[in-house]
Amino acid sequence: MCCCAVAMTVGLAFQDVHSWMSYLSMAAIFLFVSFFEIGPGPIPWFIVAEIFSQGPRPAAIALAGYVFVVFAVLLFGFTIFTYMRVPETKGKTFEEIAAVFHRKRGAPPSKPQEEAEMVQLKSSTEA
Repeated sequence: MCCCAVAMTVGLAFQDVHSWMSYLSMAAIFLFVSFFEIGPGPIPWFIVAEIFSQGPRPAAIALAGYVFVVFAVLLFGFTIFTYMRVPETKGKTFEEIAAVFHRKRGAPPSKPQEEAEMVQLKSSTEA
């Protein structure tokens, strides 16, 4: 949705310079609406219509729009947190991932193979 909003802005800003930019902004608007309806965008309006009676419903619907803005800000913050703090785990073994978390915690580095063997020995009744 963010990319669609940027494309809408660029298309509308440059539609006087390039005639095809109006088509870009139209496509971006259609995609924005599609992604909004597929995602969690309409949920506050459904909830408001079910909870409030006819009198206070317009004020509640106006407030529901701001709830999504709060959700979007939190989602952006969670995305930044995930990008900055969560390590990449693709193609790594469990021991390598555990070693990355131990290093981030400040624990002394240990040998993953020895730790795996110790876990196996502790759970084994033959040892």
